[in-house]
Amino acid sequence: MHPPPAHLQPLFTVLNHAEGERDSRADHCRRAHAARKSAEAQTEQLLAYRREYEQRWGTQFRTGGHMEVVHCYRGFMDRLTGAIEQQQRSAAQHTLRCEEASAALLAAETRVATVRRLIERRIEEARRAGERLEQKQTDEFAARAAWNARDEPNTTRIG
Repeated sequence: MHPPPAHLQPLFTVLNHAEGERDSRADHCRRAHAARKSAEAQTEQLLAYRREYEQRWGTQFRTGGHMEVVHCYRGFMDRLTGAIEQQQRSAAQHTLRCEEASAALLAAETRVATVRRLIERRIEEARRAGERLEQKQTDEFAARAAWNARDEPNTTRIG
């Protein structure tokens, strides 16, 4: 590929910076998605553990249980429920961060696309200006040639 024209070099610098920012945002977005998935998986594990624990102890309570065992069970279930609620809040926060990261990535991608379109437009403008200059030079050359041909004495001899 040809090096960019000197007058476009600042735009290519802006493009490189925008692409770097976009890549950074994409990496941040990937990490945010991974953290969200991990938080959701932990929430599911806690919920599954609670269901299993309730089933196990539910059958034991049907066979009879001492009051202090019931109090221990309830205390543990309260703490487990608190942990689940905290994990659900954490998962919600990760979801929010994921949405924010996705929005930032979209904005960065838009900026890259905008700078690219600007560069393409400037290149096209430079190409058209070059074509107009070339056409102007061709027209001037043709006009001079016609002018010179008109002024030259007729060198054809009849005779």
